Amino acid sequence: MINPKVINFYDILISIFILFFLSPLILIIFITCFFESGNPIFIQKRVGKNKKSFNLLKFRTMKVGTPSMASHLIHKKSVTKFGRIIRLLKFDELPQLFNVIKGDMSLVGPRPCLFNQYELIELREKYKVFKVKPGITGLSQIKGIDMSKPQKLAETDQIMILNMKHIDYFRYLFLTFFGK
Repeated sequence: MINPKVINFYDILISIFILFFLSPLILIIFITCFFESGNPIFIQKRVGKNKKSFNLLKFRTMKVGTPSMASHLIHKKSVTKFGRIIRLLKFDELPQLFNVIKGDMSLVGPRPCLFNQYELIELREKYKVFKVKPGITGLSQIKGIDMSKPQKLAETDQIMILNMKHIDYFRYLFLTFFGK
């Protein structure tokens, strides 16, 4: 397993680089989301390291007033037209780089769940997943396992945490940006 201080160094360095490099795209998305919904940033309470609450940042892809629940449970008509595009490209996740810089998240780790996902929280406690920071991407995302399969998700998160090496950290990032 990688030293958390080393991961934190990687996270901050890479996040700052991505924010700088993609700042024109981020500005375009921000402005487009603003004109589409009037509120371009979506803030949602999520479960973080040691089950501590934090505010997850995303670009708004759903209509204002959509209930706060897992995406797979939301009606597809709740997603805005531009939201469909940025979700498909995963650009809605870009504001989470600020969560990484703040220290609430890592680039690589288990995706943070909602407090109303009781089964997943129970399983993640069982598998000690909450001992690490949640991440923007990880093994479960690479394998296409989402929060609709809580048992498989918690098991895969645990496998990733127990076996994480430097090469895995960069491989998951590479596969997220260029492969999956």
